[in-house]
Amino acid sequence: MRILITNNRLAQPSGSELYVRDLAVALLRRGHSPVVYSPHLGDLARELRQATVPVIDRLEALKAAPDLIHGQHHVEAMMALLHFPQTPAVFVCHGWLPWAETPPRFPRILRYVAVDHTCRDRLVCEGGIPEDRVRVILNFVDLGRFRARGPLPARPQRALVFSNNAREDNYYRVIESACRRAGMAVDVVGMGVNNVSQQPERILAQYDVVFAKARCALEALATGNAVVLCDQAGAGPMVTTGELARLRRLNFGIRTLQEPIRPEIIAREINRYDPADAAEVTRQVRATAGIEAAVDELIALYQNVLTEYREAGGDRESEGRAAAAYLDWLRDSLDREGAIYNPALVRLGRRLLRVPLLGRLIRTGVKSISSRFNP
Repeated sequence: MRILITNNRLAQPSGSELYVRDLAVALLRRGHSPVVYSPHLGDLARELRQATVPVIDRLEALKAAPDLIHGQHHVEAMMALLHFPQTPAVFVCHGWLPWAETPPRFPRILRYVAVDHTCRDRLVCEGGIPEDRVRVILNFVDLGRFRARGPLPARPQRALVFSNNAREDNYYRVIESACRRAGMAVDVVGMGVNNVSQQPERILAQYDVVFAKARCALEALATGNAVVLCDQAGAGPMVTTGELARLRRLNFGIRTLQEPIRPEIIAREINRYDPADAAEVTRQVRATAGIEAAVDELIALYQNVLTEYREAGGDRESEGRAAAAYLDWLRDSLDREGAIYNPALVRLGRRLLRVPLLGRLIRTGVKSISSRFNP
């Protein structure tokens, strides 16, 4: 299969960008033909190209239509759908809050994927997506990249705050203070402190306790660290065997960060450190959260979507109405959010104008959006 994967950025290491990198490389390894589209390219795009995965920042560059669109982020996904009017899609939601993760409703998006049950609720309860069109395929970790470390010490000695949101002037200071009182040295890795690691798999094994959420937490758990869930949004628990299943269903994300970040709360979770329990957590994570099983599920889903589309075909009229409704929502959303100039939105409007039938149906809406950015 030729699979076009969209994402709004492909520059710094963050959740959806790393997901794209790992998925594309895994698909290539299995004999498929992934192509990644993003209007903003950087280090991760170069890494993908080194792995021989094609990367484009203009859809015009891809002359052969893909078999399927794996859409992430609604603007880029809609641009791909309208540029390739014969191609069906799945849309993957990675977050509860980000505007870019809002699910677009479009007839050729035949399935929606949530990376956890929080995102599933966003799709079904807020996005209006029918339940039978939604699948939960939990986030994954590349076990070949993140190898298991040796046993943890009886008492933790080194801690790491592993987050792009940590800064010298925010919650990091609370964690640092609690760790020092517990006798641990503490470091921080992430964009917020200008200390980005392109290869965190090389450094995680140097630490005993890691403070992280979501993908960062999963990578640390797979490595063998004791993990306390924590980020700018709040504090969560130490990940133990008793709560692992629940926390994994939530992707160790925002629903798990229910307490304020206070010294006594961080100290309480550090005191739950248990190297034997942490080792069992790592064993279970490595048995259930590897990338290969997730890619199996995604490929099976892609094939089901292709079969369904071949049997049912497309409906240009309903697609035109859906595109017009999307533009109407986009215009209102920009008004509400006070969104600033975004070149991708301009390109979206121009792309819609070029699509037969769709352009005629929604020309007025496109002009109203384009005028916001080209006065």
